[in-house]
Amino acid sequence: MPALLAAATRQQGTQLPVWFMRQAGRSLPEYRELRVGTRMLDACADPGMIHEITMQPVRRHKVDAAIFFSDIVLPLKAIGVDLDIVAGTGPVIAHPVRTRADLDQLVPLEPGHVGFVTQAIRSIVDELGPTPLIGFAGAPFTLASYLVEGGPSKDHALTKSMMAGDPELWDELCRRLAQISGAFLRVQIDAGARAVQLFDSWAGALAERDYRERVLPHSTSVFESLGAAVPTIHFGVGTAELLGAMAEAGSDVVGVDWRTPLDLASARIGADKAVQGNLDPALLLAPWEVLAERVRDVIRAGAQAPGHIFNLGHGVPPSTDPDVLTRIVELIHTEGPGLRAAADC
Repeated sequence: MPALLAAATRQQGTQLPVWFMRQAGRSLPEYRELRVGTRMLDACADPGMIHEITMQPVRRHKVDAAIFFSDIVLPLKAIGVDLDIVAGTGPVIAHPVRTRADLDQLVPLEPGHVGFVTQAIRSIVDELGPTPLIGFAGAPFTLASYLVEGGPSKDHALTKSMMAGDPELWDELCRRLAQISGAFLRVQIDAGARAVQLFDSWAGALAERDYRERVLPHSTSVFESLGAAVPTIHFGVGTAELLGAMAEAGSDVVGVDWRTPLDLASARIGADKAVQGNLDPALLLAPWEVLAERVRDVIRAGAQAPGHIFNLGHGVPPSTDPDVLTRIVELIHTEGPGLRAAADC
């Protein structure tokens, strides 16, 4: 069994798999060269470009999994939502959701909406061979926050206001988004993805009460729609106080950002879940000796969990030297088994 799938299903032993969020692009010169003159959402709809960008970090870094090149708002674009990804800003929604009439733009996602995804994944898995491909989607709350705010937000004020002030509208919005996210993940699984990750990037902005009442049921419905088809990962940023609640949504693995040591995070998450993470991405700019010891610290802490997939606590910064990522992978593959075995003693 590939190391990533073994870790995700708590059958890991001393093997330690590694991949990096945002490994497909950003810091890679070959990615930047390929993307010249192509807008983000256009790149995400081009099967040939999807294939090449997904494979670039696997070829360069020898990571243990590929992550499908896409964007969490792609399925919204595919069903006809008027949006764009603006450089330096992020997703911008032309007609934000503020009333029930605004929900009309959210029709159910069908496989035919994203035929290019199926085409791309089939070609990717042919090249990957035994290396797993991870598919992904945005969680209902994070997608809803973009739709309600009209774009990225620091305080999510409009989103929280709708959650509290019009819970019926909020729940209907999230029900529709749960279908879209679940269907998008299912397309990727059916095409050959061997694991999937649900990104709830902005869930850390919430109090636990609001998360449990207005977010958890919808994330749960996404995982329930997938059944046990493939191992699943659930990730958010700034979610230290939500880790226990997020674990209840039903994933096999819970991703942890850099703020909480993995041994402590695992205790909050529970013994029936593997963990993923959690090196601080900012440390990629530190001297190698410092960075390497922090990598070892993460390995030791992760050994206390029933399964551990090494990753960053968030995405690769664009300014990262790609050679640093390659060195981290080499360190994990060479020293990881011994460090995990020693930590278990």
